[in-house]
Amino acid sequence: MKIFFYAMREYDEIPFAEEFAKEMGISFGWTAQYPTKDTVALAAGADAISTTPCDLSAPMIDAFHEIGVKYILCRSIGYDHVDMVRAGEYGMRVANVSYPPSGVANYAIMLMLMLQRKIVPILKRAELQDYSLKGKIGDDLSFGTVGVIGTGRIGTTVIEHLSGFGCRIVCYDPYENDTAKKYARYVSLEELLESADVITLHTNATEENYHLLDAAAFARMKPGVQIVNTARGKLIDTDALVEALESGKVGGAALDVLEREDGLYYYNRIGDIIANRDMALLRSFPNVILCPHTAFYTKQAVGNMVRSNFDAAAAFAKGESTPHEVRL
Repeated sequence: MKIFFYAMREYDEIPFAEEFAKEMGISFGWTAQYPTKDTVALAAGADAISTTPCDLSAPMIDAFHEIGVKYILCRSIGYDHVDMVRAGEYGMRVANVSYPPSGVANYAIMLMLMLQRKIVPILKRAELQDYSLKGKIGDDLSFGTVGVIGTGRIGTTVIEHLSGFGCRIVCYDPYENDTAKKYARYVSLEELLESADVITLHTNATEENYHLLDAAAFARMKPGVQIVNTARGKLIDTDALVEALESGKVGGAALDVLEREDGLYYYNRIGDIIANRDMALLRSFPNVILCPHTAFYTKQAVGNMVRSNFDAAAAFAKGESTPHEVRL
């Protein structure tokens, strides 16, 4: 059994891969490049490929099938970048990863606090030695209502950890769970949008929830609402968000993910002309925080992501089931 890793990071992932390869008797190869038509051949002889989110559309699936790749391992929780229909046509099994939910959950809470206390403009003004108070007054999270959309592992952890702040918490998910109910009240999506001072997203991107926060959703929200997204860029209609920021309907946004971030995040683009007007426009707002998709990025998470790929590959090779496998 051999795994070929694309977009492999020598400075953090390789040590984990070497450890798990030795432990499980699975060989691996790697490249720092992403899978493209020009790099498909690098995986020749491998049973599985592993990569972070990238273009794995039907033509790429075709190309990997032609060289004998049987399994696709995503080093991410999300797998919406994979054409699952085409993979299924070839019988190619697909897996994603799991890692402790606390890393992303705590990052989301950090972003909430940064928005509430206007920490970015405060720090920028301090760099210029402006220590005056005008324009720096913030809000106390303990006196507000936080709306959590999605109560899977990460969303529920957000709710648990937020409970210590004393804020009111409401949540929405078609599938309720008892842990979230201990600390939050399940409401309809409409009630959440209308009542929350801060809204944080923790759900997968699907066809059904594409642009979950669109112009109609923003219209329902309280004036000055703050938006946090550490989930998927496709959940927010960027044009609608910009309009809501310009009108003041949205008082601030902290975004760890963006629509059309492929080819941008995880690359060193110093000195480049970046053809992403949405990003340029969002960066112009003083009440917007953009982070380059790093909410997951902890030592614990990286180790779990690499191990999950090895675990899934081992199960696939034996024809066994694995909790990491994803299906349509």
